[in-house]
Amino acid sequence: MYKKFDTEIAVRPNEIDINRHVHQSVYFDYVLFARWDQMRRCYKMPMEEFFKRGYSWATKSASFEFHKPLHLGDTAVVRTWIREVKQKSVRVCFQILRKETGEITTEGEFIYVLINARTGRPEVIPEDVVRKYSV
Repeated sequence: MYKKFDTEIAVRPNEIDINRHVHQSVYFDYVLFARWDQMRRCYKMPMEEFFKRGYSWATKSASFEFHKPLHLGDTAVVRTWIREVKQKSVRVCFQILRKETGEITTEGEFIYVLINARTGRPEVIPEDVVRKYSV
C-alpha cells in the first residue's frame, strides 16, 4: 500500500564491535537516520517541519531480527515503508540490506507516536500529515 524508500549508509570504524561486525545497537541508529533522511527527501516534510508545528516523534516499540552481520567496508541500504497509520501512531517496517550483495542483514519494525512537544503527550496525527506520508 505504501511506497518503499532506500537510504545508503557506509559502515564506519566506530560502529564495529569486538566480534568485528556492526554492533547491534547501531542498527537502531541506521533506521532512525534513514527515516530522518527520507522524511526530507522522499516525503517532502522534514522533521524540522514537525518541530515548527510543535510536534515530535517518539519510539513506542522496536523489533529487530538479525540475519547476517554487516562489516567494515560494507554499505548498508536501509529500506523503510509505512505499514499502518493509526490515530496517534505509525508502524514503520524496515529491511537493512548489504548493498554489495543485496542480501537482507536485518529486518523489523518500529512504532512511532506523534508527541505534542508542549505537553509531552501523544497527539492525533493531523490529516495533512497522513496525506503527505500516504505515498
